[in-house]
Amino acid sequence: MVLQKDANIKLLNTIKEKTKILEDLGLDQLIIHPFTQEFSRLSATEFVRDNLVNQLQTKKIIIGYDHRFGRNRNANITDLRAFGNTYGFEVEEITAQEIDEVSVSSTKIRKALQEGDISTANAYLGYNYMLTGIIGKGKGLGRQIGFPTANLNIAESYKLIPKNGVYFVKSEFSGKTIYGMMNIGYNPTVAGKEKTIEINFFDFDQDLYGKELQIDILHRIRDEHKFESVEALKIQLEKDKQTSLALISK
Repeated sequence: MVLQKDANIKLLNTIKEKTKILEDLGLDQLIIHPFTQEFSRLSATEFVRDNLVNQLQTKKIIIGYDHRFGRNRNANITDLRAFGNTYGFEVEEITAQEIDEVSVSSTKIRKALQEGDISTANAYLGYNYMLTGIIGKGKGLGRQIGFPTANLNIAESYKLIPKNGVYFVKSEFSGKTIYGMMNIGYNPTVAGKEKTIEINFFDFDQDLYGKELQIDILHRIRDEHKFESVEALKIQLEKDKQTSLALISK
C-alpha cells in the first residue's frame, strides 16, 4: 500500500482490530512502527542493529518461518538467527500451521472469504472474522417491513469484505452479546444502487447510531437474491431469522 500506490490489496484486519486481538491475548506492550518509503529502504543489518537491538534492546524474537525483512525483503529467518548470534538475542520459529493437513495462509483465508466460505475462514483464523465500523442511518426500509437494520460504515477501504450474501452474526453491546443477521450487498429487491452492510439484531431496540461496533461473522446463510416483491423478501427474511435462531440454540 505504501510502495505500490495502485495495489488493490485487501487485508484481513484493520490496525484497530489487530490491536484488540493482541490485547485479548494478553499482550502487555504493543509498538506499531509506521511503514514509510524511508523505512522500507533500511537494509536488514540497519533494521536489526538500529531498531531491534539499539532501540528495543531485543532479547528474543518469535517470528513466522516465512518472514522476510530488510530492503527488497532480501533477508529471512536464517539471516535473523545469524544476527541473533552477533547481537545476542534468541530467535524462535513459528512453523507452518496446518488444519486438516492444509497449511494456513492469509491468501487461503482471503480466498475463502471472497467465496463466502466463512466456516473455513474462521477455522483458519482461529477466531471469528470481524467487521468493525460506525453505525449510520440507512433509508429505513427495513423498519417498514419489520426488520430494522443498523448500517455499518467501515472507514478502511483496504478491509476485505466477504462475498455478498446473508450471514448469521453477533456483537457485543453494553456488556451483552447480541445476535442478528447481516446482509452484504445491493438490496436488489428495492433497487439499491450502493453496496451496504446492514445488520438486523434480534430482540434489540436500542439506539446504535454513531456507535462503533465489531460484528463477528459466524455462519453464511445464503446468497443475496432479487425477489419478486417486498412481501416475498419479508417472507425470506423471516426464514433467515429462524435459521439464525436455530444456530443460536446450537
